[in-house]
Amino acid sequence: MRKVIEGIVYDTLTSTIDKKFTFGAPGDSNGYEETLYITKDGRYFVYTYGGKNSRYPHEDITPIEREKVKDWMLSRGKNV
Repeated sequence: MRKVIEGIVYDTLTSTIDKKFTFGAPGDSNGYEETLYITKDGRYFVYTYGGKNSRYPHEDITPIEREKVKDWMLSRGKNV
């Protein structure tokens, strides 16, 4: 997915996956994924997508500040 936000291009095809969190089983309409990416110029963003009844029924990209990445991961119950 590619999305331009405030003039900055965020693209899952040209960025590197840093962390991926999966909630639910594959095919679960309530399940979803949150994937943290880093762009070539060091910007972080979260790609989200899930089942039709999940919190992310449509794919999207949300930028996240470098300083907030650790808190984001900890809020998902993962050690950094």
